[in-house]
Amino acid sequence: MGTRRLGISWVLVALICVAALTATAQSFRVQCPTSTITHPVAANNNSEPNYVGPTGWTVGAKGYLTPTSNVNGAIKCQQISGGDGYSTMADGTQTFMFSFGPLSGLYDMSRGLPGTEFPNVFNTVYPGAIPLQPGDPATTVNKFGAGSFTYNGAVGLMPDLDANNGSGTAGAPLDGHVDPRPIMDVGVMNGNIPAPLMAFDEDDEFFLTLTNVGMIMRPDLFEQHTVHFHGYPNAAPFYDGVPDASVAINIGGSFTYYYLSPDAGTYFWHCHITPPEHLQMGMVGQLYVRPRQNRVKVGNGLRAALALQQNDLRTACNSATDVLCSNPLPPSNSVNQSIDPRTGQPYKYAYNDGDGSTAYDVEYPLQIHGFDPNFHFVGMTFNPEGFVDMKDKYFLLNGRSYPDTVTAGAMQTESADSNRHFSQPMDSIINIPAGGKALLRISDLDVMEYQTLASLGIPMKVVGYNAKLLRDQAGINMAYNTNSITLAGGESLDVILDASNTTLYPSGSVFYLYTPNLDHLSNDAENFGGLMTEVHIN
Repeated sequence: MGTRRLGISWVLVALICVAALTATAQSFRVQCPTSTITHPVAANNNSEPNYVGPTGWTVGAKGYLTPTSNVNGAIKCQQISGGDGYSTMADGTQTFMFSFGPLSGLYDMSRGLPGTEFPNVFNTVYPGAIPLQPGDPATTVNKFGAGSFTYNGAVGLMPDLDANNGSGTAGAPLDGHVDPRPIMDVGVMNGNIPAPLMAFDEDDEFFLTLTNVGMIMRPDLFEQHTVHFHGYPNAAPFYDGVPDASVAINIGGSFTYYYLSPDAGTYFWHCHITPPEHLQMGMVGQLYVRPRQNRVKVGNGLRAALALQQNDLRTACNSATDVLCSNPLPPSNSVNQSIDPRTGQPYKYAYNDGDGSTAYDVEYPLQIHGFDPNFHFVGMTFNPEGFVDMKDKYFLLNGRSYPDTVTAGAMQTESADSNRHFSQPMDSIINIPAGGKALLRISDLDVMEYQTLASLGIPMKVVGYNAKLLRDQAGINMAYNTNSITLAGGESLDVILDASNTTLYPSGSVFYLYTPNLDHLSNDAENFGGLMTEVHIN
């Protein structure tokens, strides 16, 4: 018996050593090319060009289509981690999560903005004299004062000294090599709810690197992770994140997803490994694609630009023959792109509407989600979760419940590594400029419940559903006004709050966006109300 126990002990030691070797043998990489076949001129890929017509193509020397005129869009990149973390509920409970965290755009993410960056921002080496610390930028901001941390590049990116024969960093290329230490320092226990926000434009090429840093609180789980763009119409199967049709990323590995984006709208993304568990635990985030119409030159007609887009095979929409046509031309009108006097910039639109009907001044992503505290607790304590008994009791807008939804700035949570992390970077305060309009990009990532949001005082104009403009085959606008909307898990709506009537909505007014389901206005107990936020007219 003693010999048998000794043998078992050596087996356990061997397994621990193997696990340690696996953990130290990371194959982390990032990808963010400065040019591609579709966007061949690197100098033009760090800003969005005006839209003057569809891209022209010709067959190149090797049989590839190469652009010859009107090269639209740019290149955008983002890096995220897959792991675990903690978030704080409005009743003070700290909740364990399986979660994604930011590994690029850290400064932007800490301000509740998308972590999606142009190549000239993404491909920058961290310049600070003090190495990145666990919890950055929360740690650095606390230590050195607000505004001291402004880094938006890819965490861990470093010159490839091997390509430079080890002769130093001078002239060494940035080709995706990374130092795993800062990736682990920043990525471990750094989960966010919602998962990092992503945003790019039609015609962009988007390179998204997922790095699996492992789950420190559950070292028994060798969990793979993927990224699935839910409802995204043109993701190649290899990049769709469904593991039986594509690939899954192991602990210690990185993978770069590639997307081309010809379809504007509000989407969301999540892990597709055991989705009911990973979605419930927090591996969900929002994604939106801005329309070409934003880039129409001032003075040019919106309908004329939309007509030009019909010459692009990716977005051509013949309403006479295509019953799935989602963006037919509107009736003739004379609306031109013009300057928004509040911002001094050209007007922005939710969709390529051709008539200006989806114009807005400010936009706010609102992700609805729910947590079952028992499921999360069991998930942290090495016990099997009870899927049958799963019941949400925390109801969240952008990862927070009222009154935390109107607490400006990123919420921080001290995790098991004793460092504070930006666990919930996005508040839900809706600030509409006096006389302006706000676009609400609402998505429901709840696993268990239907969710309803009501607006008291300012009617909601629903202009898009599941990333499709509400318009019939004849081009007639099908948008509608309502005081409440209801979504199931996996649905999204684009809603405009119109406060342009300053008599009805004077500056200084406060309105509420909330759920009329009273049991969803609490967090696992009475008080500390769930799905509610405030709309301020400024």
